[in-house]
Amino acid sequence: MNGTLTLPGLIDAHVHLREPGATHKEDCRTGTAAALAGGFNTILDMPNNQPPLTNLEVLRCKQALFSTKALCDYGLFAGYDPRQPQALTALAPYVVGLKLYLDTTFASAALTSEALDAVFRDWPGPGPIAIHAESCSIPLALELAARHHQRLHVCHVPQPDDLLVIDRARQAGTQVTCEVTPHHLLLTTEDERRLGAFGRMKPPLLAPNLVDLLWQRLALVDIIASDHAPHTIAEKTGPEPAPGVPGLETTLPLMLQAVDEGRLSLDRLLELLHHAPARIYGLPFDSGQVEIELTSYTLPAAGYHTRCGWTPFAGKRALGIIRQVTLRSTVVYNDNQVLVRPGFGRNVVHN
Repeated sequence: MNGTLTLPGLIDAHVHLREPGATHKEDCRTGTAAALAGGFNTILDMPNNQPPLTNLEVLRCKQALFSTKALCDYGLFAGYDPRQPQALTALAPYVVGLKLYLDTTFASAALTSEALDAVFRDWPGPGPIAIHAESCSIPLALELAARHHQRLHVCHVPQPDDLLVIDRARQAGTQVTCEVTPHHLLLTTEDERRLGAFGRMKPPLLAPNLVDLLWQRLALVDIIASDHAPHTIAEKTGPEPAPGVPGLETTLPLMLQAVDEGRLSLDRLLELLHHAPARIYGLPFDSGQVEIELTSYTLPAAGYHTRCGWTPFAGKRALGIIRQVTLRSTVVYNDNQVLVRPGFGRNVVHN
């Protein structure tokens, strides 16, 4: 491809902007600036903050922070605290979905099967239940979703065979969707050996043959989401490096490169980055547009809007420089400059 390209404003359905609690890594302003620089004018932020978004008090605090600092539109996920199960009903109208961690991660403990059954029974929606789950736990979530007639979304599918399990459940009538990340499509365990801690993430990177299989089964995927999870260079080089990598500013150029290489069509990319996220999370389809100069280049190691300032994709071929982003008929980003003040972004949940 060459010339210019205009796309609808894109949606990143899985980001961690780190506010409140870890703003040395990222905050609402720097994270939404990174979103605009990457061609995304809507982001959906996860609840595993400090404190986690598991009750109305924390929700109101986080809403206040985003309402005064966000540069693009946003939605917030709720989390779950088994000590406060009644909070689910109170939170549901104000969030895009409920995020559950079915397996132990760096900063959260797994839920018991009894607690999970109660959550799937009691979650009122309308947003789906989104899960962080290893392969062994996905069948349980699918069974609970079917039993309790819940909509389920599987985040960052860990293995290509999980896509077959998800698709069988979908064919049997379970309301389930799923996502993959650019780093699981474009990096492998061979890259992890080179990157060290900068290639550490949850779920971990896959062997090259499994990455190839993930591409072969991309038709079974609903969303590509960055799982933008910034950590500082000092944290990544410390004695206990946390898993996670930034991705808001690199997702679109990397995936346009994949389109140029014939790995997927442009229409399919729009489905993965715009139409499906809007449909699954009940977001506005009229979300502005992004104008792209179709220049081929190598991703740099630094110079990003994200506060953490690095990328695991340095040196990768990319296509497309984001020249302009509009939102609600306003030019919000132009030639590497954010043109609106903090607080311009709106909550996509209007309750």
